[in-house]
Amino acid sequence: MNAPTTAMVLAAGLGLRMRPLTLDRPKALVEVNGRALIDHVLDRLVEAGVTRAVVNVHAFADQVEAHLAARRDLDIAISDERAGLLDSGGGIKHARGLLGEAPIIVANIDSIWIEQGAPTLPALVEAWDEARMDNLLLLADLERSLGFDGSGDFFRDLEGRLTPRGEAARAPFGFMGVQILRPGLFADTPEAAFSIWPTWRRLIAKGRLHGTVFDGFWMHVGDPAAHEAAEARLRHG
Repeated sequence: MNAPTTAMVLAAGLGLRMRPLTLDRPKALVEVNGRALIDHVLDRLVEAGVTRAVVNVHAFADQVEAHLAARRDLDIAISDERAGLLDSGGGIKHARGLLGEAPIIVANIDSIWIEQGAPTLPALVEAWDEARMDNLLLLADLERSLGFDGSGDFFRDLEGRLTPRGEAARAPFGFMGVQILRPGLFADTPEAAFSIWPTWRRLIAKGRLHGTVFDGFWMHVGDPAAHEAAEARLRHG
């Protein structure tokens, strides 16, 4: 397939776990190694050939819009959620008119990674196969990550199909906050706030949720301790 040229960046969260760093700014504008989290994500997307990004906004929305206006390397459209947060699934649904119908990359703003080997996002695109999957997630081996405080999200079989951790004490892979999907995946969902997880569960039941494993080092920057650890990792290598 042709690589997606449109992405959605989920930047509307309140950033409560990141306080006090988010008392006067949105999480998207918290800096790591001298660069805002949202710019770390947009830089990766541009490197992968994305030319248009749809960014949802809520908390400190004016700050985010002003910051993004300074970028000249891609077209940015704003999906306005000032009236109320819509969560991950609802946010994509709300932005569907801006996204089109072709496959897109969806990215959270709290993931930073150090690559090893092949560039990460082009490898994700290469793994996308609409004949076998409706949604493809980028996964990290928890042994090569920091800042992820859970016990893993998924198991993955030899064909790349995913199953959730469920009642298991631990699963080997965490969702890195980056995925490929068609916006039409949410065509039959309500115009309301909802998580993407129920959609994932439906796809799991049909064997249509897949994952590809990242081979570098992932940093989930979700709270001040993880922020400090990511700063140190990038500073010292």
